[in-house]
Amino acid sequence: MKELDVLLERFVRSDYDALTESQHAEFVNLLNHEDPDLWVLMMGRAEPDNPVQAELLARIREFQRPPGT
Repeated sequence: MKELDVLLERFVRSDYDALTESQHAEFVNLLNHEDPDLWVLMMGRAEPDNPVQAELLARIREFQRPPGT
């Protein structure tokens, strides 16, 4: 899904290196979701049970917002 690629690429370029080892592992686990399921999580229409994944998704969602909002 192109939309996921764009959003995730921005996040990886900007924040990925700052993640902890645990966050890196959970990021990989998020990427193992099927695209439609990952899209639902990214858009906040569902939340994961895993708190680390929820934190990551919140950080990733910040890259969707226009600057200053």
